[in-house]
Amino acid sequence: AIFHETGSLLYYDGANLNAVCGISRPGDMGFDIVHINLHKTFSQPHGGGGPGGGPIVVRKTLEPYLPVPAVVRAGDGFRLDYDRPKSIGKVRGFTGPFGVFVRSYAYIRSYGPGLREMSEIAVLNANYLLARLRDAYELPYDRLCMHEFVLSARNLKREHGITALDVAKRLMDYDFHPPTVYFPLVVPEALMIEPTETEPKERLDAFVDAMLAIAREAAESPELLKEAPVSRPVRRLDEVKAAKRAIVSYGFDEHPDLAGEARAGRQLEAQQGA
Repeated sequence: AIFHETGSLLYYDGANLNAVCGISRPGDMGFDIVHINLHKTFSQPHGGGGPGGGPIVVRKTLEPYLPVPAVVRAGDGFRLDYDRPKSIGKVRGFTGPFGVFVRSYAYIRSYGPGLREMSEIAVLNANYLLARLRDAYELPYDRLCMHEFVLSARNLKREHGITALDVAKRLMDYDFHPPTVYFPLVVPEALMIEPTETEPKERLDAFVDAMLAIAREAAESPELLKEAPVSRPVRRLDEVKAAKRAIVSYGFDEHPDLAGEARAGRQLEAQQGA
């Protein structure tokens, strides 16, 4: 209310919606604009660069300013409405990754009132992992968490020269997609872990076992972690060189086994198409 009295608007980052969806509403907290992370809260892929999706929702008073065209009801159907004098105008690619939006909408409709339980399980899963890993890694914030928490590999770096990046790369050998590393920036050797609501206890325990094994390896075989991943088709990359000299093509002639698999896949597709 204090901000609104000065004419200010409040913007809500939907990154934390996975912990409160179905429990509390940003509008009730006084926020005017919310962007929703479909790639986190509503099931869509997060790794591999996307496709993510970030629809924007606003209070009724801001609705006239949204981009055109707007989708509006017209009898039993819908139409595109361009007659919006206060609109900010067109936005390139305004429909975004449309498939992501449809799948997220189906996810929300399928859960219905169960969205509250979705958030509760996401919070429960995160706190379960935190409790099991707190003795092997440093815990920068010693308190209950929401749907995500931050560990630090600072103790492994101090004692064994092993960094958060080494831990993340080694996780790939245990068949786990690495978590976000070095964020937040205020936490040295940060590992941000977000298990979400969909992981069963068996998967959570397997992740814990891998993280504990890596902590032991840091003490017993640090050179192994420095070489990780050791069992993946692509090993440790020179990330500085890759950033400066990007090669965005793939030479199948250099990898005959993979080339054979690709040809076989194309032949199968051709046969199915015929």
